[in-house]
Amino acid sequence: MKPGESLRHRELKRLALAWAAEHDLTLAATEVPLPRSSYRADVAACTRSVEHPNAFTAVFECKASRSDFIRDAAPEAALAAELIELAQRIADLRTLIGAHRPDLRRSDELFAEFECYDLRGLRHATHDRLARRLRVAQRALHEGTKFAKMARWRSASLLYLVSDPELLSPGELPDGWGWLECHGAELTLRAKPRLHSTTASERIQILERIASRLSEAPRPIFPSP
Repeated sequence: MKPGESLRHRELKRLALAWAAEHDLTLAATEVPLPRSSYRADVAACTRSVEHPNAFTAVFECKASRSDFIRDAAPEAALAAELIELAQRIADLRTLIGAHRPDLRRSDELFAEFECYDLRGLRHATHDRLARRLRVAQRALHEGTKFAKMARWRSASLLYLVSDPELLSPGELPDGWGWLECHGAELTLRAKPRLHSTTASERIQILERIASRLSEAPRPIFPSP
């Protein structure tokens, strides 16, 4: 346990490790330093053969309290309502786009369970406009946190927020992030992530940092009960 870490936060990290392992992200560690930043991921994971075009990396950010998620003052009611509306409009539009463009629903034979939207290269004026509006509205909420920066810096192919139920509203979820909600001893996918472009070199960097963290631990970080 790192200094100042709560038992609940540690448990969410353990559940994130277990969820990653169940979804073929079998190489994983906690407190992994991320490339091109001073941030550490609560959990970072990757599939094997990271040089393969279908390989994935993933970062899990665990939030055990509302104050941990929002370090600044809560947004005004109008901003909160706008966030919820914009997030719902984008979700509805992506579902509609996926229905008309099944080729954008990334579910190849190797990693069908991820079911993410591959919108890379898609040019859709309405989607791009709404996404820009959402980023602007969220900036007040997430300024000073690492959510937007991790997406912009391509910290991983897939980004997940891990939390207890009702810790945040769907409109507050950072754009492009997936949401794993904890129910008892299991994580449930509440919102699907967006697939972020990563190069083989970037995935290798994550793998090297995971390997470094694992080499520091003479025993499993979370021993079985």
